[in-house]
Amino acid sequence: MKDFPWLSVLIALPLVGAVLVSALPRARETLVKQAALAVSVVVAIATLVMASQFDPDGARFQYDEKYWWIKQFGVHWALGVDGVALVLIVLSVILVPLVMLASWSEDDRSGGVDVPAKRSVKTYFALLLTLEAAMIGVFAATDVFLFYVFFEAMLIPVYFIIGYFGGPQRSYAAVKFLLYSLLGGMIMLVAVIWLYPLSNKAVSDGGVGHGTFLFSELTKMDVDPTTAKWLFLGFFVAFAIKAPMVPVHTWLPDAAQQSPPGALVLIVGVLDKVGTYGMLRFCLELFPGASKWATPVVLGFAVLSIIYGAVLAIGQVDLKRLIAYTSVSHFGFIVLGIFAMTSQGQSGAALYMVNHGFSTGALFLVVGFMIVRRRSARIGDYGGVQKAAPVLAGTFLVAGLSGLSLPGLAPFASEFLVLTGTFTRYRVPAVIATAGVVLAAIYILWMYQRTMGGPKAEAVEGMRDLSAREKWAVAPILAIIVALGFFPQPVLNVINPSVKQTLVRVDERDPAPKITGNVAENGARP
Repeated sequence: MKDFPWLSVLIALPLVGAVLVSALPRARETLVKQAALAVSVVVAIATLVMASQFDPDGARFQYDEKYWWIKQFGVHWALGVDGVALVLIVLSVILVPLVMLASWSEDDRSGGVDVPAKRSVKTYFALLLTLEAAMIGVFAATDVFLFYVFFEAMLIPVYFIIGYFGGPQRSYAAVKFLLYSLLGGMIMLVAVIWLYPLSNKAVSDGGVGHGTFLFSELTKMDVDPTTAKWLFLGFFVAFAIKAPMVPVHTWLPDAAQQSPPGALVLIVGVLDKVGTYGMLRFCLELFPGASKWATPVVLGFAVLSIIYGAVLAIGQVDLKRLIAYTSVSHFGFIVLGIFAMTSQGQSGAALYMVNHGFSTGALFLVVGFMIVRRRSARIGDYGGVQKAAPVLAGTFLVAGLSGLSLPGLAPFASEFLVLTGTFTRYRVPAVIATAGVVLAAIYILWMYQRTMGGPKAEAVEGMRDLSAREKWAVAPILAIIVALGFFPQPVLNVINPSVKQTLVRVDERDPAPKITGNVAENGARP
């Protein structure tokens, strides 16, 4: 079955589903929802079947497909996944049907606040399926030009989801998102084009006589240090905007505030991971020397993102903006782990991408349920919700505790690995970054106390608890968060071989324990 074109099929299925959904009568809203959900479930099942055949001890990139696309320019339709790409694709396909289930009612798809116009159901669900195809493609692409195509293609459905289905200031948020993303994409495009003559020379020296954008071939290039630094910056800036990192993060809070809560799960839970995935895959492996050169500065910005995002989260009065700023802080941890250049740090960063997707996804889904009931995202409009809707409050608590990396919940293991892996090589950034853990406890617990605790506010009188549909939408995510909190090893077993390959490419090894006298620093006897 490994010869089956799994990845092409997984990209094609949601695209075909989007076309079919678009062709259904607009008045048949229930049929539209059922068809879109059915397609997303089929994609999820097919992905899990494919993932079950992945061999962590086998070839690095599996389910390879390679066909000429634009032969004159050396562009291939080339797909394949390693462990990191695989777990991110699995994350994507699990979240999409749950988002659709959570967004079943019209109110869930609105911006949630003062949006009177009724939106097109089939347009919304067709855009979600289109976005799913782009997400799978961007993680599966092993041709850099094809990666860029999917990288930019994701902007289209997201722009229309924010701009058409968002809140009162949706146009401003959508345009800001688009401009930031296009700026990063244009910078990266220059770097991608620059790769072609360099690869042409490298491949010609090998006797083939034409350039290429294949990742496997580009890693063999011998680029002079100055050129490599410029190329690294071209890719890194685009990925830093997508991630998002301070100071190019400002599009995210606005997009989060105006986006429909369901779609926001995919924007923050999956799309932003393209930035950190790109750093790990392309920045480090295509330009290893330049990555080492930039590491001190990148670590500084990562720590700044951790602290700055957490501090601003504490002061927010809007639930969606607060969670968006927590994500800025969490992405700082992910970047910190990537550029720590240790196996623990990078494994933790890759695991953090998955765990953050589920943790933030749960938070945004529950916040979306609250907004539907109260018609407001302002923290001050809530209070005492746990008395009116205890199941909703309990779900919010578990999701929030995962956001502060409570031991026993999924993000704890990844955050611990990141800090441990960073500390072995860069102690000062690791120590400063631990302040983010303390600040996370402040903004999560304070948010919970202000919304769920205290006396019952008059506005939440009669607030209904979670429906069966809403429980089905959020329960699988909470189950995964708990399962990965107690037993993350299966995911790490898939991730670790790819991380080792990355470290080999950048010529880095884990620091050996320092020995003082007869006792090692870590407490073990030599």
